[in-house]
Amino acid sequence: MKAAFNTGWARAASLGTSLVMMVLITVFPHGLTAVDGSPIRHGMLVLIMWGLSAGFVHGVGFVPCNPVLRGALGPLIAWPSMGLGLLCYLWYFLR
Repeated sequence: MKAAFNTGWARAASLGTSLVMMVLITVFPHGLTAVDGSPIRHGMLVLIMWGLSAGFVHGVGFVPCNPVLRGALGPLIAWPSMGLGLLCYLWYFLR
């Protein structure tokens, strides 16, 4: 199972999604707001940013030696967290 996530397509998906999220958050931060215009919850933002960081770590090919960090910065954490961020932006653009 681990070998499937260490392939080129998986790393490219992590890096590509991280770059898209980075541009969205930097250029258009209003996408991370609630319906009434207030910012999203801090915990949700932390989860999105953690996923963004983990996506960059996995995308550039870095594999931590510590097994806890390897799990926390791997694609199984990064992809759902970045997906949550993309859903926030999708929700913002569709309202």
